[in-house]
Amino acid sequence: MLDKDKLEAQLMQLPLYTYFYVDPKTLEFSERIRWICQQECPMYGRSWACPPGVGQVEECQKKCLSYQNCLVIGTITEVQDIANITETLSTRLEHEQVTNTVRDFFREQNTEPYILSTEACAACERCAILDGQPCRRPDRMHPCVESHGINIIPTLEEQGLDFLYGSNVVTWYSLLFFGEYC
Repeated sequence: MLDKDKLEAQLMQLPLYTYFYVDPKTLEFSERIRWICQQECPMYGRSWACPPGVGQVEECQKKCLSYQNCLVIGTITEVQDIANITETLSTRLEHEQVTNTVRDFFREQNTEPYILSTEACAACERCAILDGQPCRRPDRMHPCVESHGINIIPTLEEQGLDFLYGSNVVTWYSLLFFGEYC
């Protein structure tokens, strides 16, 4: 069982903007979010971390709801020009490093979280999905939150948080699903 106090002491040492726990049953799953992935994201069908590789929204929802708890972590980063997509996306790596550190905190307590994070996986230069092969690095691949049809905005609003904090602030969130904790 996860020692929540120990985890929170570790979380306090990280450059997190916020962290909080939610009941996975309170998350909003929506086909509309998946539709946006399909219509607007160039990674659709090009990564195991993205649709349709992650499965249907119904399957993703079932997987998420099989966990009793979810830790949401968030980071924010300021950029010179939010319209510069290269600069904006370059801040994702820092968030992924924090996410992996939190994953390691869970593992130290013999708990393997199911992690949803940012955008498409970049663990490999070329995703195995393009060659009809299984993921080569499932331990490093975190599907994106939106790939599972999760609309994170209502969850953030319930916590009194905004998704957008200003014209040049990038906000990243990860969800770590896990079983019971003390």
